[in-house]
Amino acid sequence: MPISRRGLLTSILASGLLPAREARALAGEPFPVFASDVKQIPYKFQRRDVAYETREPPGTLVVDAGNRFLYHVLGNGQATRYGASVGKAGKAWSGAAVIKKMKKWPVWVPTPEHLADHPDLVKYIHGMPGGAKNPMGARALYLYQGDIDTVYRIHGSHDPKLIGRKATAGCFGLLNIDVIHLYEKVNIGTRVVVLP
Repeated sequence: MPISRRGLLTSILASGLLPAREARALAGEPFPVFASDVKQIPYKFQRRDVAYETREPPGTLVVDAGNRFLYHVLGNGQATRYGASVGKAGKAWSGAAVIKKMKKWPVWVPTPEHLADHPDLVKYIHGMPGGAKNPMGARALYLYQGDIDTVYRIHGSHDPKLIGRKATAGCFGLLNIDVIHLYEKVNIGTRVVVLP
């Protein structure tokens, strides 16, 4: 009798040959995404629904870079709050934008600033394919002002330890599990407000 893939994985886990963390990988993803990554970030940056008063209409994303949170406004004084990594000193951006593109496991292309800081990244000048080590993570939401690409993104993070820190070149990073959650809640045309 042939053994199923699930049966094989269960056998391997039981044998201890594969770390238990692998068993918690999110199903249906081409690369591993772990719900357990949330345990690597401080409690205050873990996703939750919170009271949140704003004049922004439901559906809007509000980035509070100073406190390193991203809010998805639900209405009636409520929002889903995500811990975020934000731009390092001198790389912060604020203003209003709209999501005009959404990608799963996006290709990452280093910006001129990335290349100036890390010349070895020139090997990715034509793009790093999506994957577990890609800095854009599992999903990307591309922010535009009118027809102009701001070059800023809301995207996943390959390193949970960056969440809650000023660690990016200006983009807004979420845990991969969180950016997948958010990706399912927003659409092309969603308004994004980045507070100064």
